[in-house]
Amino acid sequence: MTNAQFPLITHYLSLDLVNTEIISYDKRHDLIQSGKDMMAWLAIMGETAPFLNSLTLQQVQEQLQSIHQFRAELRKHFERIAEGSEPSQAFISFLQDQIAAAPFSYQIIDDKLARIPNGKPDDSVLSLIAYDALWLIHTKEIKQLKRCANEKCILLFLDKTGRRKWCSMKICGNRHKVSRHQKKMNLE
Repeated sequence: MTNAQFPLITHYLSLDLVNTEIISYDKRHDLIQSGKDMMAWLAIMGETAPFLNSLTLQQVQEQLQSIHQFRAELRKHFERIAEGSEPSQAFISFLQDQIAAAPFSYQIIDDKLARIPNGKPDDSVLSLIAYDALWLIHTKEIKQLKRCANEKCILLFLDKTGRRKWCSMKICGNRHKVSRHQKKMNLE
């Protein structure tokens, strides 16, 4: 799926990483199947990771397995939270351990204070993503985590209004409206 369109519906590294798995035509698809896909996703998410350079990206693309494992762990915990569970202490410890593998220093890059993980490149990327998830827990924004109302969709999002049902109106909300309209037209 090189050059895939990533459903960036949350603008949080951790949630948008989880949302790189989608359901299409009733099958689960991984939008990060290659190092090139990973580099494309990181380039899009680059504002949150301004320290990334081509050397780092070259090294990260070789670490897909650890990124997939990390994403699976995030999904497992995020789905539980979306169903109403509190973030577990085991999940918080998991995130803190990942950050400890590449703790941060700070630099000013492009007039912004940037978090720079110190460690191996794959640990660095995972550290930034773990920090993002830990931030969601700390700020309590994680309590707004929802799963799309489309039973065939696996995307997660933050419901800041308390009324949102769909991952995106462009993706699932519109499909629901079209389906409802077609059913209504068939009844008439």
